[in-house]
Amino acid sequence: MTSNPAPIATREELYSAIDTYLAALAAKDVSRVAWADDVVFTENNVQLMLGDGLWNTITKVRDTYDVKAADPQTGQASWFGIVEESGDAAVMAMRIAMQAGKITEVETLVCRPSELGPFPQIDDARRPRAVLAEDVPEAQRRPRERLIAIADGYFDTLQNNDGELFTDFTDACDRIENGLQTTNVDIEGYPISKMGCADQFRLGQYIYDDRLRDRRFPLVDEEKGIVVAAGFIDHSGRLTDITWTDGSRHKSIFTFPHSFVLLELFKIVDGKIAEVEAVFVTVPYNMTSPWVGKQPYVVR
Repeated sequence: MTSNPAPIATREELYSAIDTYLAALAAKDVSRVAWADDVVFTENNVQLMLGDGLWNTITKVRDTYDVKAADPQTGQASWFGIVEESGDAAVMAMRIAMQAGKITEVETLVCRPSELGPFPQIDDARRPRAVLAEDVPEAQRRPRERLIAIADGYFDTLQNNDGELFTDFTDACDRIENGLQTTNVDIEGYPISKMGCADQFRLGQYIYDDRLRDRRFPLVDEEKGIVVAAGFIDHSGRLTDITWTDGSRHKSIFTFPHSFVLLELFKIVDGKIAEVEAVFVTVPYNMTSPWVGKQPYVVR
């Protein structure tokens, strides 16, 4: 019989590290954080010096949207929320890693209205879905490797989406993309938004997603059934006319080469994806990741 290795940090310690980081960020004071000697910090897929990027421009971390997950076994934690820069709100996702009580990695994505997000949708009334914070009943939990496989199946379904599902969804599963709910809701000009996750994928409308590349699954919260994944969606722009599986014809929404870099959270209950929350921004086509290969240098 095997057992999990001793945790690198407790859930409480990981959540506290997230809160400390966000408080330091809001204060623009990196000295408030306990850093390891060698830290990798990225913002929107570029490695930066500590204190650069959002650290220079942030004016507030909103406390109304706060989604955390923790992986004590690997010493990782994540946060999805909203920040402000001079009054302009942006959707943010963050992953941290810790060793011996100090932060060794920070991976952040900030989706700003002024940049190629797409969206983002800032709904001041929206609050985290309660299920994201709930523990999964023991009988409905799945082991780490299975949780990763279920999340990876989502990406397999999305890549060259032809209507075949490689993962399972609950009937009530919703997806939030850069703050915008894109399932089971009425969005003008986007009729499939009325459908659930599975039915959207069965239509094959995402066939223009050429690659789900450089997939990583750094955080698995077995207690809450959460996987936080990272990677890229590559759009070559080669498809202009698309036929869905129902026979209807449509124009692709992507007409030029580009990629999305993403952090995506999957809530999994009883082997099925119950909720999805994603933050992603547009980057150059086929851009590489500083988390997969070392960035040649960091601008100082």
